[in-house]
Order: sequence, then C-alpha cells, then structure tokens
Amino acid sequence: MNFKPQFTTPDKSKGAGGPSYEPVSNYMVHVKDMITFRPDQTIQEVIDIIIDKRISGAPVLDSNKKLVGMISEKDCLKIIVDHVYHNLPMETRKVSDYMTKEVKTMAPTSDVVSAANEFLSTPIRRMPVVDNHVLLGQISRRDILRAAKKISPTTW
Repeated sequence: MNFKPQFTTPDKSKGAGGPSYEPVSNYMVHVKDMITFRPDQTIQEVIDIIIDKRISGAPVLDSNKKLVGMISEKDCLKIIVDHVYHNLPMETRKVSDYMTKEVKTMAPTSDVVSAANEFLSTPIRRMPVVDNHVLLGQISRRDILRAAKKISPTTW
C-alpha cells in the first residue's frame, strides 16, 4: 500500500511530472486575526498582553506593517534579569530593546511539505509568512498538521 497526498494540484511548471502541494497561505492564520506588537511598545505592555491572551509571542511590525522582529516570552524574561541585576527600569524598556531581529520567515507560496521539512529542522514552532517583508500571516506546526489531515491512504 502506498500513500498519496490528496492536497496536491498539477504543477504545470513540471510538465507531466511531479505534484505540487498546497501553499502555506491556505492554512496560515491571517494577520488580521493575529496579535502584533510595535517596536515602541513597552515590554510591560507586551507582558500584560502575553499573559492576558495566553500567547507565547507575536510578530513586531513597523508603521508600514513590515516585519521587523518577533517578541516572545523568553525575550520578555530577559527584562527581569536586566531589572534585577543591572538596575534597568522595567517600565521604560521597549520591545525594540528585546525583540529577536533576525526572524526566519516563509513565503506564502511555500508548500506545506517544504514547511513541514523546515519545522523538522528547527526548534521554531511558528513562522511569519511574509511577502516583500510585509506580514501576511503566520504558519505553525499545528497548521501543517491540519494540512496533513488531508492526506489519505490510496493504493496504486
């Protein structure tokens, strides 16, 4: 018995050859449904939102909606060390001081199999989906698992 992914569409660029899998844009959470932060927000505000909304982090966007970083719970924990050991005031620290600036991203046209492979090779659980640095959404390991549910066993 062989397994054939049912979320494929013919790929005209490959001629009669191999399949093309659905793009991650079909499964991502769209930016309008996401919590995002600004670089000038205070870390205290971000911590409050992370706790209140029960999220582990979110993208950071500039005024043009371009992705400039990610801020996570771990990034926010750094402020505690800075506050206690370096006597830096927590209230005035900004997202831009603690966010991760080098962010691994995915194109909206990336297929779900490539995304699964990417998630297997990194500890990252979610990636921003961007086009020309503009955030379109976010894809997670769970979103890829949702796509994988469309795989059904078939025989040749």
